[in-house]
Order: sequence, then structure tokens, then C-alpha cells
Amino acid sequence: MKSLFRFRLSGYCRPLLGNGLMLLFSFALAGCLSPIGLEQAVQGYNEVTTEILSKQLLANIARVGRRLPPHFTGVTSIAATFNFTVNAGATPALTGNAGSLLMPIFGGSMSDNPTFSIIPIEGADFSKRLLNPMEEGKLTLLLRQYTDIDLLLRLMAGEVRIEQEGQEVSYRNRPSHGEGYRLFRRIVLHLSSIQDRNHLYVEPLTFEQSWTLPVDRVTAEGFQALEKEYAVQYDSRQKVFQLSKQVEGRLLITNYDPDSLTNEERVRLNDIIEHNAPNEVAVDIRPGYPGGEYPISGEFRLRSFFNVLGFLGRDLEDEREYDVKPDPRTPPVRENPVHTMELMSSTLPILGADPSVHVNGRFYALKGDKGYPWNRAAFLLLTTLYQMTVVDLPRFNTPAITIAK
Repeated sequence: MKSLFRFRLSGYCRPLLGNGLMLLFSFALAGCLSPIGLEQAVQGYNEVTTEILSKQLLANIARVGRRLPPHFTGVTSIAATFNFTVNAGATPALTGNAGSLLMPIFGGSMSDNPTFSIIPIEGADFSKRLLNPMEEGKLTLLLRQYTDIDLLLRLMAGEVRIEQEGQEVSYRNRPSHGEGYRLFRRIVLHLSSIQDRNHLYVEPLTFEQSWTLPVDRVTAEGFQALEKEYAVQYDSRQKVFQLSKQVEGRLLITNYDPDSLTNEERVRLNDIIEHNAPNEVAVDIRPGYPGGEYPISGEFRLRSFFNVLGFLGRDLEDEREYDVKPDPRTPPVRENPVHTMELMSSTLPILGADPSVHVNGRFYALKGDKGYPWNRAAFLLLTTLYQMTVVDLPRFNTPAITIAK
């Protein structure tokens, strides 16, 4: 009986067991294919959209530099259907006449059918974002990411206005403006030298403001509301409430810690700069602190993203940037490249360049860096400014990615 039992197990249950194993393996194979295929597809879509954005920015720099209108498009959504198929079977093994062993066969495939929604970015709102000067808040956010201030200001600022002998003098960030351009470069280089020594402060002024309010004008409900917003103290002699609150003022670039000043000094400073336009960033470099050997008092004026493209485009042909040495009062700085972002232009394809575009019979590409990645940092900054300033794509109620199995 024992031997008969063994015969039945091997002769009858083995096919069932083999079929079950093949079925389990098929499910496992499908489960492996699904995440691998999805991951590869998502990474591929990310790379494509990033490359589109990079080439679009590069092409628009070339267009604006040649006095041609820019054109922007955006990928608003990607709807992709993934199909995973798995098959399994068996075939006789190559054992000749010695037996009838079956060998399993497994297979699988994946296909996707993506649908991209691409629209031109245009209209009044887009034009305003493209043409309006950038505001100081963007400068603050980028500097908090440890961006070099000289790179940031060379790209974003169109001019600096400095107080000299009681008068305000403007120095424009354009090579065609000769001495004005050289003084602008020297000023941002000096700020960079202070940043290199970790003594540059770029923060909004904070100070305390106070008010008095007669007691007889405050109800019980009003008093509870005041306590949520203000620090409240009662002056029994004058029968008034003393209200105080911490206030955040305008942005200020300094070589000293503004919190080391008295509250009255911070209020006075904010009173001076609070009337500046939203795209103006005040600077106050004082003697007696690191970098104070070159005092600077004034404000930078940030330009529009369109003007940023024009500035970079003119550097290709019409208005080339040139080398500017630091002011004699400025200590040595780590980086002082000639170009804010150096591009290459050729009638022939530029081999090994990434990104590279072809516009009106010429090829354009970002020039490679040697040592410090200045050009890469500038292009990354330009891309970030585009995302922060210009892009506001409509979103449709379309699932980003759908999967069918």
C-alpha cells in the first residue's frame, strides 16, 4: 500500500502541482512587470518634460536675442494606459525517448498608450507675468537656498541706484552702458565677497509697533479679539490699553545683523524703504562691519523675466559681456566669470552639448563648465525663475496615469 500511494502521488498530483506553480509564477511575473514598467514610464515622462522645458528656454533666449517674439508651450497633463500581459505553457523536454518530462514556458509584455495635453501659454495673465518686474520675495526665497548673490543679482537685477553726495545715481546692468555696467558688477562682486565671509544678511526687517486705545472704546468681545492679535497692557493712570505687535517690514541687504539695532532704528530704516516699489531691494553696507570698507546705500531694481531673456540673448551677438575686475577695496572673490550665463552659437551641430536647440539656421547650447559649475547653476536658476514667475498652467480633471492589467 505504501508503494501504491507513492505511485498515485507522482502520477496524478504532479500535473496539478505543476499547473498551480505555473499559475502562481504567472501572477508573480505580472506583479513584477507592473511596478518596473510603471517606474520606467514615469521616469521617462519626467525626463522628456524636463528636456522640453530646457530646450524651450534656450530657444527663447535665442529668439529674443535676435529680436524675435518668444513662444512658450506647456504640458498640462499626461494620461497613460498601461497594459501588462503574461502567458505560461509547457513543452516536452529534449529528453528523446527516455521520458515525457514537460518544461514550463513563461512570457510577458508591457505596452503603454500615453496621451499628452500640450497647450500654448498665452493671454493677458501670462503677458503680465512675463513683463511685470519680479518682486523682492523671489530674491529672498532663492537666497535662502544658498544661491550666490552675485549670480542672482546679475541675472535678476536691471540696475542699482546708489546715494552719492546726497544724490541718487543709477548704474544699469547692461554692457552697452560702459562705466555704469562696470560699477554694477563691482557692487555685486563686493556683496559676494561679504557672502563668502558669511556676514551678508538678506532678511525682512522685523520690529515692534505699538498703539494706544482708550478703555471706554473697547467692549468685552473686542478685548478678547485684541488679545489674539496683540500684546495688551492696561495703563490705569491714563486709562488706556497699550497694544504692541511684531511686524515684518521690507527686505534689506546688510553686512550687519539688523536685530542688533534698536527697535527705533529698525522702524526708521523701514520707514525709509517701505515706499520702494515691490521690485526694489534695499541695500545698506555700513563701515565698521565686514565689507564696510566699501560702503553702499541704495536699492537694486529687479527686472522682468522677459528682460532676463533679452539680457542673455543680447550676450550672444549684440551686447557681449566683458571682464570686470573687482573694486580695489574688495577682497578676492571665488568666482567672477565674464558671462552671467555663457551660451554657444554655431551654424553646425554642437556635439556633446546638453541642452542644444536649432533656431533660425543656427545651433545654440549651454557652454560646459570648468571647475565651479557656474553656467549650470545659472541655467538652474533661470528654470526656477521661469517656474516661479511665468508658469501657471490650467489643470484638467484627467487622471495623471491610469493602469490596466
